[in-house]
Amino acid sequence: MKHRRSTKLLAIATAVSFVLAACGSDDADTAETTAPTTAETTAETTAETTAETTAETTAETTAETTADTMTEETMTEETTAETAVAGEGVSLVDECPAEIVLQLDWMPEAEHGFVYQMIGGDYEIDAAKAYVTGSLIDQDGNDTGVDLQIRSGGAPQQFQSVSTLMYDNDDVFLGFVYTDEGIQNSDTKPTVAVMSGFDKNPQMIMWDPATYPDVTEIGDLKETGAVVRYFGGAAYMDYFTSTGLLDPAQVDGSYQGGSDLFIADEGKAAQQGFASAEPWNYENEFEGWMKPVSYAYINDAGWENYAQSIATKPENITEYADCFTKLVPIIQHASVDYLADPTRTNVIVMDAVGAFGDDFGWAYTEGTLAYGVETIKADGLIANGPEGVMGEFDMDRVAALIEKAIPVYTAQDSPPKEGLVPEDVVTNQFLDPTIGL
Repeated sequence: MKHRRSTKLLAIATAVSFVLAACGSDDADTAETTAPTTAETTAETTAETTAETTAETTAETTAETTADTMTEETMTEETTAETAVAGEGVSLVDECPAEIVLQLDWMPEAEHGFVYQMIGGDYEIDAAKAYVTGSLIDQDGNDTGVDLQIRSGGAPQQFQSVSTLMYDNDDVFLGFVYTDEGIQNSDTKPTVAVMSGFDKNPQMIMWDPATYPDVTEIGDLKETGAVVRYFGGAAYMDYFTSTGLLDPAQVDGSYQGGSDLFIADEGKAAQQGFASAEPWNYENEFEGWMKPVSYAYINDAGWENYAQSIATKPENITEYADCFTKLVPIIQHASVDYLADPTRTNVIVMDAVGAFGDDFGWAYTEGTLAYGVETIKADGLIANGPEGVMGEFDMDRVAALIEKAIPVYTAQDSPPKEGLVPEDVVTNQFLDPTIGL
């Protein structure tokens, strides 16, 4: 993977910067300036300049002092040049796997932008498998010496859960595991999240404001008697019905992610979705609707779930502690940097969508992507933790979710680990407390 160059990224980045600016997501001047100054360009220019300067200096010095030992001189030149390049940024070579495999929960989208932020300009796409692989770069665009492979979830993985994929594939080092999923599988497929990707879960329930003008939150839908469609088996819905927030008779677990039913019944039913995507799509892209929808977050109704959390198997916490000490701050920086300027990274996301989206039935546009980033920022979906640290877990909040989730999952015949505590499913030990928005 090392030393690949991608002129495609640079060319597309320049073009897409204008599109995103037109959507109102980025300042035009910033987009034009940022696109050419990619991580690839910075890393290559610095590496080549440093290597050449160091090699020349070393060669001259060695020639003057050890003219009769040409073999030793050549070795010194090469070793010094390589050391200079590797020392420019954070090196993960000695602590981490040579290729860090990260399993996503879905196809490429704005919610995944912060991890694509760490992919270097030498990336390659395996369209058949829906993988994107490239050098893992730090916040300054420096190559860390290892590769990052991002594997899309959903259709390419036969819709298996990330926890299942981590346990069925030994090469998967990290995965997006929602906190409630970590609680549910704590006894049979335990994982520990080393960073909270999203402080607030983007999942929401949406409805037609024209049909239900008095509905402002999820609980208000109970009074209307409206059908509420959702993915069957979702723990949050069992929590809503068991606590009386919604009536069990009005919920429908047949939702599969499509827009056809909502449009066909002209908004008479409410529906699950992602607030960082569907509101834009229904108003701007879904023929047959093309008007606003209203929504409320599942988190705001009491199921406070951390989404897109970066998790690993428990044994890795000890075995790769030195790796996580260096890697987790890079991911923290990536979250901050992606929200500050997503231009370069959005090119990679859309490149992946274009390469394998059609094969797996994934339609995703630049408009949706730009809207997603803006919503993530505006609604605080990615945000600092209670102590102002990016990626930080609130242990009291996790404990409260465990208390709510245990009876739900027990009733679903998948009881969590006996005596489960927050530290069994999440940890803040590798976070850099100086990194935040």
